[in-house]
Amino acid sequence: MSFKHGLSLWCPQSSPSLHRTLQSSPSSSIGFKTFFRNHVVAASSSSFANENREYVIVGGGNAAGYAARSFVEHGMADGRLCIVTREAYAPYERPALTKGYLFPLDKKPARLPGFHTCVGSGGERQTPDWYKEKGIEMLYEDPVTGIDIEKQTATTISGKLLKYGTLIVATGCTASRFPEKIGGNLPGVHYIRDVADADSLILSLERAHKLVIVGGGYIGMEVAAAAVAWKLDTTIIFPENHLMQRLFPPSLAQKYEELYQENGVKFIKGASIKNLEASSDGHVAAVKLENGSTIEADTVIIGIGAKPAVGPFERLGLNNSVGGIQVDGQFRTGIPGIFAIGDVAAFPLKMYNRMARVEHVDHARRSAQHCVKSLLTAHTSSYDYLPYFYSRVFEYEGSPRKIWWQFFGDNVGETIQVGNFDPKIATFWIDSGKLKGVLLESGSPEEFQLLPELAKSQPIVDKSKLQSASSVEEALEIARASLQAAV
Repeated sequence: MSFKHGLSLWCPQSSPSLHRTLQSSPSSSIGFKTFFRNHVVAASSSSFANENREYVIVGGGNAAGYAARSFVEHGMADGRLCIVTREAYAPYERPALTKGYLFPLDKKPARLPGFHTCVGSGGERQTPDWYKEKGIEMLYEDPVTGIDIEKQTATTISGKLLKYGTLIVATGCTASRFPEKIGGNLPGVHYIRDVADADSLILSLERAHKLVIVGGGYIGMEVAAAAVAWKLDTTIIFPENHLMQRLFPPSLAQKYEELYQENGVKFIKGASIKNLEASSDGHVAAVKLENGSTIEADTVIIGIGAKPAVGPFERLGLNNSVGGIQVDGQFRTGIPGIFAIGDVAAFPLKMYNRMARVEHVDHARRSAQHCVKSLLTAHTSSYDYLPYFYSRVFEYEGSPRKIWWQFFGDNVGETIQVGNFDPKIATFWIDSGKLKGVLLESGSPEEFQLLPELAKSQPIVDKSKLQSASSVEEALEIARASLQAAV
């Protein structure tokens, strides 16, 4: 996601109950803890006989998994917490679906339970048994279809009525789709958002010969890299001038495009799609462009972004600029007792003084932890997030070059690129003399650890020195020196 468009800071106005007042007042630490010790329902893991749940999380993605861990760490999960999800699986690390999950069998693909949360951040693997052991009620394949704010109830698709004390919305996003009238639902056309989507795609990849990927962002890059392992005729089509246009400057994108082309991937840039064409049996057979040209395809993957899954939550207050449910720095909506976290939350990006909505696993993890800590303790500080994005491609066995890049900060201002991409490359974003963002590919662990320090501190740097650096290592040392000089 790009952070180039600033928005004003927003905080909700409401008249909170005693529970909310205790939660938000720094001076009420003792009273708050005493309140919870004396008044929270003490329940065992078998105490869901009635329909009253103290805490309900709507959505079963990454954010829900990390929120569950935080509830457990605070001793507030057993018999008190319920997670309602549309999926048949316990929360898992979703990024794997466009990376290791798509590797062919001989490349040792990722599979559940291998990437259940919270292994992505080095934590314990939270399998379905983990939730049972912790006394957390899981309602699988039963998404919430509506909420009654006044009665504090949520209704699921099966008709179950859940009475909640606190509601946390963690519904994430849904994949943006092509309209049915232009072939968006043809057999052989795929979208990737969950395990079922990825399983369906793998079945197609096993039979595919000509693959077309629509979209030049994360999904396009990661799926194309996996397709190379399948030895497929692969073409990426996108309307922009280069890959990852929302983040990469043209010079950096060119390096990645060259790498993909060396691996046999073809690009059609600056193109608009008119429709997807079907064969006589109804299966997708080609992609027709607005310029009249046609690209044959027996499998098409659409990766054109995602939309926040606000569904039945519009009454909570939506942000029309960045999308999603509007929250404050503790992820509270304008309705007392209701929170929103992860991809679906439009929150104040404190360090840049604007509203943002971030679709990334790192934010899903951190927002969940911050929200639950604010809810269960006297913690009142606002979420102070440093934007972070990464990708890992060509990581399968036998790949001549495995790629891992990380970006921290804000992609604004002038860019300075250092390195020749093999073995590594770095890009620095400089605005008004300050280092605002930095991307590093194929760095060492120590070099990667430096990136968030630089982006958070935003030191004044000498552009001429960076531009004249003969290596990535030298450039990072120049940036490090600027950081130390600012202390």
